Amino acid sequence: MPHRIALPPQLGPVFSVREAARAGVGRSRYSSGDLVRPFDGLRALRQPDTFAEVVTTYVPRLRPGQAFAGRTAARIWGIPLPMPWRHGELLDIAVDTGTSPPRTVGVRGRRLHPQRRSVIEVDGIPVLDPVATVFLCAAELTPLHTAIAVEALITPARNYPGLRPDRPTISIDDIADRLAIWGRFRGSPAVRMALEVVRVGSESPKETETRMLLHRFGLPEPELQHAVRIDGRFVARVDLAYPRWRIAIEYEGDGHRTDREQWRRDVRRQRDLEDHGWVVIRVTQLDLAHGGAALASRIRRAIASRA
Repeated sequence: MPHRIALPPQLGPVFSVREAARAGVGRSRYSSGDLVRPFDGLRALRQPDTFAEVVTTYVPRLRPGQAFAGRTAARIWGIPLPMPWRHGELLDIAVDTGTSPPRTVGVRGRRLHPQRRSVIEVDGIPVLDPVATVFLCAAELTPLHTAIAVEALITPARNYPGLRPDRPTISIDDIADRLAIWGRFRGSPAVRMALEVVRVGSESPKETETRMLLHRFGLPEPELQHAVRIDGRFVARVDLAYPRWRIAIEYEGDGHRTDREQWRRDVRRQRDLEDHGWVVIRVTQLDLAHGGAALASRIRRAIASRA
């Protein structure tokens, strides 16, 4: 095996060909087989394997005025998308109208009018703001998943799975104002529909999905994050509730099953609620599958039994 000349340490694990040349690295060295080529004009010590690594790898190729957008920005912000990240997913890069978007394998360039662009630095990386991000994604989302994404934007919860805690605070009015600025675009009908049904307070995508299911089957709208108090004493806070009929609806993700302490707390909590006359309906992904008709029927029967 031929001896490889050591790279200057200032180049780091990912660098551009221009940076290498400025550091005195010759073409034969930065073109050698021990370096990978994740994107045109870039070199890396190893192939990026995760979404975060792919994004970090591309950063040296960003030009002034460019920012991550679309699906890429949604994943950086932690906005829920129905499609999981897979290696080979295109990176979305936004540029101003009138400028040239990047044209390279693995990247999708998007031109945006300056009035539609608002860029925020996230860990030193330029990213399109969350509202504009959802607007760009809405064209490829179902009405349900658009509503899920919008509720993630407006939730005050800091325990929402995956959402960055340092994200900007966004209200429904903020989104409506941005819609007025953007005007018509491919995803605008889906966003407008979502604004009619979204509520503030969801703490997970599945909570939103469960509530949307109840809405679709014509069931009464439940309260979000209802605090159950008996004689002034706090008993529990439930995902969705019909306080009038003392019915609690709780979505159980895999974390509730695999975390021993969480499972024990859930059991004790359910007993406390039932001891005070509440019906607790626990929901899993299986209940939401195939349209959720069986779950809707169960909740309807529970309401009828209490009414």
